[in-house]
Amino acid sequence: MQPIERLKKLNTKENLWIYILILLKKNPLYAWEIPSLIEKEFGFRPGNITPYRVLYRLEGESLVKSNLKDRRRTYHITEKGLKELNQVKTFYKDIINKL
Repeated sequence: MQPIERLKKLNTKENLWIYILILLKKNPLYAWEIPSLIEKEFGFRPGNITPYRVLYRLEGESLVKSNLKDRRRTYHITEKGLKELNQVKTFYKDIINKL
């Protein structure tokens, strides 16, 4: 695998939580919506199960919260999740400035 391919993988599929938080910042979502929205918005498609695992972990870390309504679970970003997303933005801006 070429270095750029590894970089893309590390910054997409292996950091899926960033993309999920970005989407949840815009609107609350059902977990099943996330793979297709990531593909549409960011140009790659995660596995169908992976977003569920990531959401479970994010909820455990209080970065997202879920609500059950009519037997359907929606997820939304928390204040802590917004702060984490801002830290990500700062981190990437610093890297870009150094490039």
